[in-house]
Amino acid sequence: MDAACRIVQVIRIAMMVSVVLYVIVGEELAHPPETAPEFSFYFTITLVAILLVAMIIVVRRWYVVPAEAVLAAQGEERAALGRWRMGYILTYALSEAVAVFGLVLRMIGFSLSQVATFYAVGLILMMFFGPRRPSQEIG
Repeated sequence: MDAACRIVQVIRIAMMVSVVLYVIVGEELAHPPETAPEFSFYFTITLVAILLVAMIIVVRRWYVVPAEAVLAAQGEERAALGRWRMGYILTYALSEAVAVFGLVLRMIGFSLSQVATFYAVGLILMMFFGPRRPSQEIG
């Protein structure tokens, strides 16, 4: 369990660093558009990002929570450990996708203040859903 926790933590940190790199790349490569970007596209991407956050909650309920219950009782059960690891990696991938939407919007021509929410939400989700060892404690 400790090795799996360390692997997931390394993946999480690498993905958080990549979000910071998205901000840097977006600022270096973004150029002012000839015409103003369509705000309907911005709102569509925002809706998709909200759906991704909902998907994160579903992934955690389907994979992480049941796997944590099994691991709390049985410790090193391999199938549950795989589901636990997969749940966390999917959570981080979906969080990263929200940040990538910010990069895409920045490259299209939206300002940093308009896309900063996407970067921030991606980072906050990764910070909030850090890997934790399942325990048998109640409460």
